[in-house]
Amino acid sequence: MRLTIHANGFLLTEALRKHTEQRIAIELGWASQHMRKLAVSLSDINGPRGGVDKRCCIHVQLGAGREVIIEDTEDDLYVAINRAAERADRAVLRQIQRNRDFYHSRLAPTAVEAVNAGTEREADSADEPPAYVAPGSGGVQ
Repeated sequence: MRLTIHANGFLLTEALRKHTEQRIAIELGWASQHMRKLAVSLSDINGPRGGVDKRCCIHVQLGAGREVIIEDTEDDLYVAINRAAERADRAVLRQIQRNRDFYHSRLAPTAVEAVNAGTEREADSADEPPAYVAPGSGGVQ
């Protein structure tokens, strides 16, 4: 897994880089064998004006052309990184579970006929009313 971190609109400090790497490792470390590329983009939308404008975008490239893109915007960049990493973890897990391959072997035509015949017999017996058993007779008529 290759991790790239980009900063737009501010200087990426060593502490911020370390925090981002740690959070990604904690949340997405388990899925490293499924990921081809992981990019984190941090940006300050409003610049020095302040406000809820710190954005963290996590872009995960999985196998077979699948992608997961998560964005979170907060007033604190560390909170945005934490929340985006947690959401990315859940989204990657969901994507991997959806795309698991389940291999089924095909039944031979005679086996299919035997299975179908068995279900027809069960359906016929379900249509018959149950036999009456008199109370106290012990089940013998």
